Amino acid sequence: MNNTETNIAYFSAEIGISSSLPTYSGGLGVLAGDHIRAAADTETPMCAITLLYREGYYKQRLDEDGAQSETYPRFDPYPLLEKLDIEFTVRLRDRDVIVHAYKLDYVGVTDHIVPIYFLDTYVEENFKDDQIISLRLYSGDKDHRILQEAILGFGGIKLLSSLGYGTMDTYHMNEGHCSFLTLALKEKFDGDEAEVRKRCHFTTHTPVPAGHDHFSVSRCKKLLHGLLPDELDLPSLVQDSRLHMTELGLHFSRSANGVSQLHGDVAQGQFPDHEIKYITNGVHHSHWISNQFGQLFDQYMPQWKQYPENLLDIDNIPEDDIWSAHQLQKNALISFANAQTQKALDFDTLTIGFARRAATYKRANLIFHDLDRLLELGQHKLQIVFAGKAHPNDGEGKALIQNVVGHANKLFGEIKVIYLENYNMWLGKLITSGVDIWLNTPLRPNEASGTSGMKAVLNGVPNLSVLDGWWAEGCRDGENGWAVGNPHEPNDEEDAAHLYDVLENQIIPTFYNDRSAWVKLMKASIKTGVDYTAIRMVNEYRKNYYGIKELEVVEL
Repeated sequence: MNNTETNIAYFSAEIGISSSLPTYSGGLGVLAGDHIRAAADTETPMCAITLLYREGYYKQRLDEDGAQSETYPRFDPYPLLEKLDIEFTVRLRDRDVIVHAYKLDYVGVTDHIVPIYFLDTYVEENFKDDQIISLRLYSGDKDHRILQEAILGFGGIKLLSSLGYGTMDTYHMNEGHCSFLTLALKEKFDGDEAEVRKRCHFTTHTPVPAGHDHFSVSRCKKLLHGLLPDELDLPSLVQDSRLHMTELGLHFSRSANGVSQLHGDVAQGQFPDHEIKYITNGVHHSHWISNQFGQLFDQYMPQWKQYPENLLDIDNIPEDDIWSAHQLQKNALISFANAQTQKALDFDTLTIGFARRAATYKRANLIFHDLDRLLELGQHKLQIVFAGKAHPNDGEGKALIQNVVGHANKLFGEIKVIYLENYNMWLGKLITSGVDIWLNTPLRPNEASGTSGMKAVLNGVPNLSVLDGWWAEGCRDGENGWAVGNPHEPNDEEDAAHLYDVLENQIIPTFYNDRSAWVKLMKASIKTGVDYTAIRMVNEYRKNYYGIKELEVVEL
């Protein structure tokens, strides 16, 4: 594929393509990585643009009380990325900021390549204040965020021109972090907003208002050196002299979507002046399925990597083989966890997993709501593995981790609870494939999608989850997992009580007393996962928003 054949530019402030490239923090970046993988597998003519964070997202350390501290080790991009022989500038703070670019070619199953471009301001010739613009992910104050997003948006469009790409049919923006690209296109098309609008698509990934950037217009104008036009007619500008970045992206987009059916509805309510539909997220199945299950699938369902629908034949695999493959993966998790902690998890105990960003709305501590009740039903029958980082500036998120660790200490000797440090893609795969139950208890409707649960089901791990995000679509209560709480009136006390009832009366007895029924749940989970692959997701984007037919694959 040469540059002239590429007609989709995929923009994201973070992209998680490998644990060795710490240019992601969590859900958005990992989802972007899966989107790119599936785009390569479906031969979608796409390139991707992000920033090169040489100090990435921080490494997390927790003390014995669960207090989080952060370090920022700097990684060398040269062994991992190709430095491109190009250089351009973006005018910021009344001076030219030099931008360099690096490339990683992601190769799909048919050898189709999706190049990922990383923009870098850590250039010796730049002022020190400009060198650090791209240094860390989600760091600094709002001024720093404006500058980062300017490099991504204005710099990303300049990069495409510098590389010889033609005008794209689709500029796919993921969140408002990318929205400055619309202003770069407006300049490119001599102020023709209609020309910009027919080429842009916007995906929102969060129903939480705090997840949508907004900046002071006066600060934007001061920092962006005339890149922000005066004639922009946006409600946020008119009402409170603030630039709402999601609003900016939507204003210049021909189409927009949320990332689950429920989230699409929520987003439509947030931004009623724009039509917002939905495409439910998916995960790159062959990347996230464990090695043990992968080998088993190779034996019984050849070409499952290219054709995820082959996994629907999971009933052809003997029960004992399914159970043994999962036990091997569980043993890998338990062995790693025991090497990292002093809790000595048991290999045969029902193991619950909860791993995601430490944010209060995700309610990581809901399972501890009534410790007496938890002990009554779970003493020596349950153990729980937690993981997840809090944003460095999120005091409430850090307090949540400490709360979980505090409960772990209280329960020591009765119910083993551990919190694994430095959650990343590698650890995420280990946990989602190695636990017996995947727990997700957000305050509905704040979980836009919840892709970790999709990774779990593809590994035969049933979900125990609030009916939020994708699980509101995928749950068949009691068949492929379980629903938690009242979806219409979420309440901590009632949701916790329901959680305990399901654990005591359904999950624990089945796990310990009826292996056949449990493996049936595992197989049903894997079948569910077929509908939530990134291949399905990208094919929906191709059909609905990219104007490309689904790839016709010929069996090899």
